[in-house]
Amino acid sequence: MRLNLRLLKQAAALAKPYWSSREGRKSWWLVALLIVLLLADTQLNVWFNSQSGEATSALAARDGARFWHTIRIYLLLLLIAVPEYSAYYYARDRMGLRWRRALTHRFLDKYFRNHAFYRLRTDPQIDNPDQRMADDIDSITGQSVNFLLILAGAVFQMVAFGHVLWRISGYLILFLLAYAIVTTLLTYGVFGRKMVSLHYQQRRKEADFRFGLVRVRENAEFIALYRGERQELSKVRGLFSALYGNYRRLINWQFGLNFFQYTHSLLMLVLPSLIIAPQVLSGRFEVGKIVEATGAFSAIMSSLTILIDNMEDLSRFAAGISRVRTLNISLKRAGAPARPGNGEIATIDSKRLHFENVTLRTPNSERVLIRDLTASVPCGGSLMIVGGSGLGKSSLLRMMAGLWNCGAGSFERPGAEDLLFLPQHPYMIVGTLREQLNYPNMDQNCSDDELRSVLIRVNLPDLEERCGGFDRELDFEKILSVGERQRLAFAAMLLRNPRYVLLDEATSALDHENEEMLYDELASTSATIVSVTHHPSLVKYHSHILELKPGGEWSFYPASQFRLTAELVQ
Repeated sequence: MRLNLRLLKQAAALAKPYWSSREGRKSWWLVALLIVLLLADTQLNVWFNSQSGEATSALAARDGARFWHTIRIYLLLLLIAVPEYSAYYYARDRMGLRWRRALTHRFLDKYFRNHAFYRLRTDPQIDNPDQRMADDIDSITGQSVNFLLILAGAVFQMVAFGHVLWRISGYLILFLLAYAIVTTLLTYGVFGRKMVSLHYQQRRKEADFRFGLVRVRENAEFIALYRGERQELSKVRGLFSALYGNYRRLINWQFGLNFFQYTHSLLMLVLPSLIIAPQVLSGRFEVGKIVEATGAFSAIMSSLTILIDNMEDLSRFAAGISRVRTLNISLKRAGAPARPGNGEIATIDSKRLHFENVTLRTPNSERVLIRDLTASVPCGGSLMIVGGSGLGKSSLLRMMAGLWNCGAGSFERPGAEDLLFLPQHPYMIVGTLREQLNYPNMDQNCSDDELRSVLIRVNLPDLEERCGGFDRELDFEKILSVGERQRLAFAAMLLRNPRYVLLDEATSALDHENEEMLYDELASTSATIVSVTHHPSLVKYHSHILELKPGGEWSFYPASQFRLTAELVQ
């Protein structure tokens, strides 16, 4: 019982924002329609049950006129029932779909707010957020509507068929209540908690296996070059083995649940006959009363044991609710803006780049990368960040870009619209060359001549022809080398013309001539440059040096004082 109450509370917490919103209130007409259709469905079931008993009695009495009259009424009811049932399922699915759209949009908004999708990568509680937003939200919205309607229908059926059954035999009503209470308590006491846990783990392991296969597809070239097929096969098989083992346990428990469910289902078929039979044999009731009583008994029993009959679906539903609820909590935490003094670095909008007592830690706070950094990049200046591998150069750049905030102190920087980050491996979309050059500002209206000009500036004059023009959709990750991708990212940056550019070894795959050509192009703009690089030849494009040292230590000095050491070229 605690399981069901907790499940209802969690489902209600997820449902409340939608159903209390303006969009949710527009769906209340569907709720009203479904209630009307449920009432009609219940009444039709009572009439069908009554006519089934009447037809059986007519056959037993060999009364042809009575039998055919019953069949005509049955067919008339069928003409009403078919469109009614169709309308019911249409309205139910339409309501579930509208709720899914609203809930998915709400989660997507949180997912992309303040880089929450990036910060979730280090959250140990969240596995496969994509599956949670795709499969689990779909499951809980559709099943929530379905279960609520099943519960409402069960109440209507108990009232309607209870009246029918009471007229036939009061003993059956009392027996039903006792039987339903005992079987429900047994089912949830024995199977409830275990089935929810197994379904939760199964969803996770299915997603892990699918993600493992996706990683192989996305890194196929690297795996082939390293000849890592054996290791990858072993890893994917291990993921499937975990999935298989959990599924076996789930099947074993499902076997026990099915054994219990089918036992009580088959008992329901014979119990009404045993109780009504003496009254039929004594001539008090017609034979059709057994059919009518059995139908009413089954309808009420299915209403009373609704939790037992839907145990497997409820277990999957509970697992989905738990996964979406956990994601919702983590998204709120990941999407919250940084607050000073709360283990986070505060980012302050400003017209300059300034570090004030910045201590940068890894996202899990296990290690200090940089300690008490205080430095400023002067107006019109530029900064080159150097240091040995693993000292936090790229991490500092990610903090400046707003991706990391674990630590202390404050950092002043211009707004995100004035700042552009170029990583070592630039992101390539599946789309057109025009979209790649304009990404993410798809509304940027650049002419074909402007696009051709910028491709020439980054030494990609033939790219338009290779791509079949600017408007042919391609997967650039597959058709361009790393160096070409880096030059294409520079082209997009030159089109955007930001005030500040953060470069994280953004020219590492280029030869010396192409690298200097790109930096010359960048220097010709008014942008302030912040570079992480191991190439000492790029010092001339910067006014200051930030040198990171072991133990979180650092030095900040003019570029004219830069001296190359072995550690700095690692």
